[in-house]
Amino acid sequence: MLTAGLGGAVSTGVDVGALVLMVGQLHVAIPVAAFIASTLGAVANFLMNKHLAFRDRAPVTLHQLARFGLVAVATALLMALMMKLVAVDLGVPYVLAKLVCAALVFVAWTYPAQRRLVFRRRTAAHAAVAATVV
Repeated sequence: MLTAGLGGAVSTGVDVGALVLMVGQLHVAIPVAAFIASTLGAVANFLMNKHLAFRDRAPVTLHQLARFGLVAVATALLMALMMKLVAVDLGVPYVLAKLVCAALVFVAWTYPAQRRLVFRRRTAAHAAVAATVV
């Protein structure tokens, strides 16, 4: 979880950088910017988690990308909703709100979903069955 957290921190850096650019310079609405920035951070997160946190050496498959896409879209939607509540409705500065929301979403949703759905370890028997199905 520590390595996934480090990858999440780097991904959050990408995410926050995009959020600040979109809100501060391009004047994009916070919930829309949060969704787009979260999606950009998800790409960085996938690469770091696949190779570092979960040490997934298997080739990337369409099924894995689809599962990751589902997790990433759900994460982006959760972030947009939470940012609307925390930054817009409660008036918390959006960068602080982003950091708080990102930590909560990571612990409650992103890490468990990636561990169980995207980068789950396969047993030898499961891999053999999967290879015969493809």
